[in-house]
Amino acid sequence: MPQSVDRALDVLDVLAEAEGPVPAKALARRLGCGLSTAYELLGALTARGHLARTPAGYVLGYRVPALHRAFQRQMRIGEGVQELLLRLRGAMGTDVYFSGYRDGTVAVLATAAEPGGFTLGRDDAAHATAHGKVLLATLPRAARHRYLAAAGMPAITPRTITSPEYLEAQLRRVRREGMAMEVEECAAGVACLAVPVPAAAGSPATAVSVALPAGELGRRRDEVLTALRQVAAEAGKLTPDGPGGAGRPAR
Repeated sequence: MPQSVDRALDVLDVLAEAEGPVPAKALARRLGCGLSTAYELLGALTARGHLARTPAGYVLGYRVPALHRAFQRQMRIGEGVQELLLRLRGAMGTDVYFSGYRDGTVAVLATAAEPGGFTLGRDDAAHATAHGKVLLATLPRAARHRYLAAAGMPAITPRTITSPEYLEAQLRRVRREGMAMEVEECAAGVACLAVPVPAAAGSPATAVSVALPAGELGRRRDEVLTALRQVAAEAGKLTPDGPGGAGRPAR
């Protein structure tokens, strides 16, 4: 990749992680480049709308949400999914996620969550997450093995499953029960539940999941699972080409 393109993407990554505006000098230090190079990159990205300049420094621009909406459209995320996630979070008081699988990649596509949980973007730990297990369970065995061979099965916590054979047995149960559960496999003190979103054949596989304190799972499991399945059914109706979708988002 040309260095200028690589650095431009680094600029976007830095600003996406920042809590507020980033001055050009600070950005140049982060990138390890000269101030003139930083200004050249910032000027080009600002002109395209990917960044905006403020008195305190640079921030992400208004073009970024449009790119995210285009990504959601390509991933067949129907209008209204974010509202469903927010509604579930309000009802359950839990962090809520909408995830999908496409072309060998598992990613978190939308969230209604506090900082500190899963972030939007690629998730290389599908073997340790409830949403990842739901998505892996939908794949043909060969595709699943290719994913795990590429991503690996590292131990994120002492409870993470690192045995392919044990994971396969668990995924058979996921397919049988139509849900996945993990307890402290991805983060200490956290449990997650996930269910698949109904979709037409050929559409990307997606899942809805919630994260809650592991100590609450026993008494809240059935309540949360019922709410999850209801939201997943509604999300399926909002998904283009999904059940009842008629090729476009339901209105």
